[in-house]
Amino acid sequence: MQDKVVIFDTTLRDGEQALSASLCVKDKLHIALALERLGVDVIEAGFPVSSPGDFESVQTIAKTLKKSRVCALSRALDKDIDVAAECLKVAEAFRIHTFLSTSTIHVKDKLRLQYDEVIEMGTKAVKRARRYTDDVEFSCEDAGRTPIDNLCRMVEAAIKAGATTVNIPDTVGYTLPCEFGAIIENLFQRVPNIDKAIISVHCHDDLGLSVANSISAIQAGARQVEGTINGIGERAGNCALEEIAMIIKTRENTLKVKTALKHDEIHRTSKTVSQLCNMPIQANKAIVGANAFSHSSGIHQDGMLKNKNTYEIMTPESIGLSQKSLNLTSRSGRAAVKNHMQQMGYSEKEYDLPSLYASFLKLADRKGQVFDYDLEALMFFNNLQEEDDHYKIKYLSVQSGNIMATTSITLQCGAQEISDAAIGNGPVDALYQVIYRITQYDITLDKFDLTAKGEGENGLGQADIIARYKGRKYHGTGISTDIIEASGQALLHVINSIYRAEQISKIKKKTSLKKEK
Repeated sequence: MQDKVVIFDTTLRDGEQALSASLCVKDKLHIALALERLGVDVIEAGFPVSSPGDFESVQTIAKTLKKSRVCALSRALDKDIDVAAECLKVAEAFRIHTFLSTSTIHVKDKLRLQYDEVIEMGTKAVKRARRYTDDVEFSCEDAGRTPIDNLCRMVEAAIKAGATTVNIPDTVGYTLPCEFGAIIENLFQRVPNIDKAIISVHCHDDLGLSVANSISAIQAGARQVEGTINGIGERAGNCALEEIAMIIKTRENTLKVKTALKHDEIHRTSKTVSQLCNMPIQANKAIVGANAFSHSSGIHQDGMLKNKNTYEIMTPESIGLSQKSLNLTSRSGRAAVKNHMQQMGYSEKEYDLPSLYASFLKLADRKGQVFDYDLEALMFFNNLQEEDDHYKIKYLSVQSGNIMATTSITLQCGAQEISDAAIGNGPVDALYQVIYRITQYDITLDKFDLTAKGEGENGLGQADIIARYKGRKYHGTGISTDIIEASGQALLHVINSIYRAEQISKIKKKTSLKKEK
């Protein structure tokens, strides 16, 4: 049996399903490139039949990635499989992942079929997917609650039909590690053709056991693990891939397996996903939490000073976490900024240097010294903002008192500048009222968060909002040493996304009318 564990990432599919607002194509591509840089073997980029936006995202990712294999999800339906193949055909090689429920409760109450019909439906789907690619994965949804006899029959039939990977999901996070490991062991003992496919596992974290179940499955012979960065996903989330990666690396002598991941990219990838998905990481999160390498106890600190191995089983550097701070000022040139970005592992392709440098100078003038976490925050912010934004803040003035606040603003609206002022219950409320009035968008704000990025009184403030417009949710982000300005940038991020969507809709409508004529 091979000693490599294939890493299958579903951050952009299962993970994205749980977000409060959908990711745009640009953000999904940014995450996909980060996953490829991390060394992920297979990236499940989305569910193409679910929406035109998902189709475009999967197609764009399939067209761009060169090392990781791109995969698309489909139900065991002809249309789903055909649409998945259509959007993936731009890639040199790709995987179609089709799934069907196999547990008694799902078969009886959801599918309302007999088990023989389920097997027939599953094998038909696999055969159809094989028309388009020789890399087909079949998932037995809710395998953790499927009677073992039925599961063996389904796995054997799927492999016979041409599935090269068969996934055994603990869809509702129900099983215990000993139970899940036993399921995998049973499959290897009872399915005669199991050597013809890779057995995969996809565990959810409803009882906090997703990582433990996945490791148990590896010990029983599974050689693909599916999960997400930071464990994001449906309900309590998925198996956290950064935890799987470091467990395998740290306990390689015991587990006798390895992955192809570049472990020093873990911290950066985690931060990228957290930032773009607007999903903060809890401080005590294993591997990537802010406290993962902190030592507060005097006894621990004494031990660390004598020998780091006394209380650290892995180093911060092993996941790419640099403790070295950068001391940049407004007198630093572009070359210095570029050099520091390279030291942190960022290539020029990942950021726009002129735009980053302009933001850096503005920040340096305000706070004097700029550190590594500042540059990373500015890079993410610049990547989130489009260069051709229609609406931009040119001037902002705020007056706030005990009763009411007044905000005056000049907005660049395309080629036109519009100035206006408004009062509100606070400076942010006043700012939002005047922006609504100038842009004429009827937006409902669902969520507003302010978080500190960096340290000290001159640290950056990040505003994250979730807003609704015509039934669709949008995520906006803004970052600045001035939290009022950051709040305004976040709202304009949303409004610019709405504006671009409307322009695309108008173009499509005109094209459609021309075709009709």
